Amino acid sequence: MMANEMEHDGQRAEAAADTDVTSEARVTEAAEALASLSAERDELKDRVLRTLAEMENLRRRTEREVADARTYAVTNFARDMLNAADNIRRALESVPADAASAAEGPFKALIDGIELTERDLAKTLERHGVKLIEPQGQRFDPNRHQAMFEVPNAEVPNGTVVQVMQSGYVIGDRVLRPALVGVAKGGPKAAAANPADAA
Repeated sequence: MMANEMEHDGQRAEAAADTDVTSEARVTEAAEALASLSAERDELKDRVLRTLAEMENLRRRTEREVADARTYAVTNFARDMLNAADNIRRALESVPADAASAAEGPFKALIDGIELTERDLAKTLERHGVKLIEPQGQRFDPNRHQAMFEVPNAEVPNGTVVQVMQSGYVIGDRVLRPALVGVAKGGPKAAAANPADAA
């Protein structure tokens, strides 16, 4: 009987050892599964965060592109209209000042009509974001002006616009057409004469 009991104790010990090994294996499997699921969760969370960031960037870029499209949609049309504005200005400048001041009747009405048309065209262009560049007396800016010639002039700072051959225009913050200008040469350095421009 004692041998039987010893045999049962041995079997119980083996069964207990097998149960401990099985429990440890199950715990290890559960830990590995948990680690795998945690890694998958982290990967999915990272993907979601990246996708959200990309969507936010896309939204901002789209808003910027829509705003640019609104601002610059009329660029080609406005550029074409500048020729009409130039021709109107040339028509007014072709009339001598003394003849314009002494004009009467239909001739005066014609001059007034051309001036009114020029003002109306300028207002219309400005309403659509097209603005005149008035560089006379300003420091030459190669981004907004195109130098056509230099004028020897010791009275104004070097690099100052002293003559405007053709007006320039901007649309929004972009140059639609640079102003064609004559620039002073030979005067004092512009930076020394006007430190505010250098800043």
